Amino acid sequence: MKEQRNQLRRQIRQQRRNLPPRQRRSAAESLARLLVCHPLFLHSRHIAFSLPNDGELDLTPLIRRAWDMGKQCYLPVLSPLYHNRLWFAPYHPDSKLLPNRFGIPEPDCNWRKMRPVWTLDLLLTPLVAFDASGNRLGMGGGFYDRTLAYLARRQHWRKPRLIGTAYAFQQAESLPHQPWDVPLQGVATERGVLQLKGGSS
Repeated sequence: MKEQRNQLRRQIRQQRRNLPPRQRRSAAESLARLLVCHPLFLHSRHIAFSLPNDGELDLTPLIRRAWDMGKQCYLPVLSPLYHNRLWFAPYHPDSKLLPNRFGIPEPDCNWRKMRPVWTLDLLLTPLVAFDASGNRLGMGGGFYDRTLAYLARRQHWRKPRLIGTAYAFQQAESLPHQPWDVPLQGVATERGVLQLKGGSS
């Protein structure tokens, strides 16, 4: 099972990286137009995004729209206090970004301004693959899984809502479910926002 997941991860990551720039830009604009009108996005005030890495779909056009709408935007940062967990830093048009140990840009701001994940309304999470049951295959580091593990123990007040962001070709027929997996409520692609079976709660 592990080797199958790794093989799928390698295949889709390579497919993402091979996309021509024009196709990337078109997909990013399409996703922004679709998601900005979605009720879950419209009703959320505190929203976490991510910047593209390793060929991921670019959320920059959507972030710009969120700023124009007066929403509070955040980016994930590696926590120095808790191993392999994320906190979320405010992200503004004039935010200074510095690369973390993986080379991914993070806002350079005081830790007192950071937000824990449970204070967010909506989390747009990157992924490598997803299926119709809400299962998500990430890059393998487990950062989002550990950060969101508390949701598996909650019956009510399940914040934030989780929407994956991906190209449509990243949908797999089926992904194995791990005990620690937290299902997505939906996935936004350049073709639409999909409501997933695992996201009914």
